[in-house]
Amino acid sequence: MITLTTDFGIKGPYVGEMKGAILSINPGTTLVDITHSITRHSVLEGSFVMEQVVKYYPKDTIHVGVIDPGVGTDRRALIIEGNQFLVVPDNGLATLPLKHINPTTAYEINIKKIEAIIGRKVSSTFHGRDVFGPVGALLDLGYEPSRLGREISLDEIVKLDLKPVREEDKWILKVIYIDDFGNVILNLENYERPEYVEVKGFKIPYLDTYGQVKKGELLALPGSHDYLEIAVNQGSAAEVLGVKVGDEVEARLAWG
Repeated sequence: MITLTTDFGIKGPYVGEMKGAILSINPGTTLVDITHSITRHSVLEGSFVMEQVVKYYPKDTIHVGVIDPGVGTDRRALIIEGNQFLVVPDNGLATLPLKHINPTTAYEINIKKIEAIIGRKVSSTFHGRDVFGPVGALLDLGYEPSRLGREISLDEIVKLDLKPVREEDKWILKVIYIDDFGNVILNLENYERPEYVEVKGFKIPYLDTYGQVKKGELLALPGSHDYLEIAVNQGSAAEVLGVKVGDEVEARLAWG
């Protein structure tokens, strides 16, 4: 089984080309479209989406992620092996899903080896079709990752700086995702449940679900992804707070 997460959009031929490249190598595979609507070039957003996906897929699933603004440069293309596989550019995309696959080994994909196996030259601007997709197909056929590249240390993998920072009575947090409802997800996990959260001058009650406040009112909650979430009942917290993915915000978790 191969999952696909990209920022290709659905207007052009790109998703279809990548799927065709996969199916021409491995016509019996199962392809699962996670999304092709990651905000263009947003590695952080893609990393969050891939993290949520790997938590619910079975052992040995191959997750192909292509949010790759550095395509064709000297950034590496990776296979990361654990109880599932990540096939991604080495640009931080693996940061969050890595937490859930128990990684054991990483490999830098060798483009020349891929060209030899697929029988055509790899484009310098479309590694989703020519590298990541075919590598996913080959892994699903049972190819050992060592046939496709050289082993590297897991410590060499590029990771985004997503550690929340504590400053006295407040946190410096990052917006890691905004969903289609405008819910704002912040990079804070494993925190003590507060009575309210102060963000951008708003004193926001901490509750369990959206319908516990009136329509249009703010609330904070644990959300469904184990991160601190700020929402508006039937509205957009992102609009109310004026934030976007990647922004830093100060948050105070308070009691009494």
